[in-house]
Amino acid sequence: MSIAENILRFRENIPSHVTLVAVSKTKPVSDLMEAYETGQRIFGENKIQEMTDKWEEMPKDIEWHMIGHVQTNKVKFMAPYVSLIHAVDRLKLIKEVNKQAEANNRVIDILIQIKIAREDSKFGMNVQDAVKLFEENTLENYPHVNVVGLMGMATFTDNQDQIAAEFELLEGLFLRFRESANLTILSSGMSGDYKLAIDKGSTMIRVGSSIFGAR
Repeated sequence: MSIAENILRFRENIPSHVTLVAVSKTKPVSDLMEAYETGQRIFGENKIQEMTDKWEEMPKDIEWHMIGHVQTNKVKFMAPYVSLIHAVDRLKLIKEVNKQAEANNRVIDILIQIKIAREDSKFGMNVQDAVKLFEENTLENYPHVNVVGLMGMATFTDNQDQIAAEFELLEGLFLRFRESANLTILSSGMSGDYKLAIDKGSTMIRVGSSIFGAR
């Protein structure tokens, strides 16, 4: 199937309240434009320089989501335009996003990444630190950062019960923090597990290979 056909298939098969982020990392602008022509306006990248190059070249009604691990010294390059940063996993990064957003007269939306996977290679804030962040009013110190939700990545495994348990942990935290912090986005689920993630409360899925093909 073509990129356009894949995009349309996803739109038909996911609930209307779930946002589709087309993960376009490593793909050429021509592929992104094929998705764009179907009406797709949200793209996810994991390298700031690549995302910036595409932002400069492509239409300006696109929402660019940074979905990869973020180094603090690179935040300044995406601060003028990024729509949502998914993988904010430490207070130091929150401080830097706030600083660079202020420098650009912006308030930048972010998601707090929670470590739900058992793999050491996966990033994320632990549950205790997340509770402290949300329940001790720490975020009030950073007015140029707007925390709109949580993000998590499940363990890469065939064990569906384990994946379900990890998504349930993330959903539980989302429900715990949602009202007091005014959270609206739960970003979980990728090409291989998005259906299970939606069953466990996901409102935003990040899909790459099922749209653009293998990398």
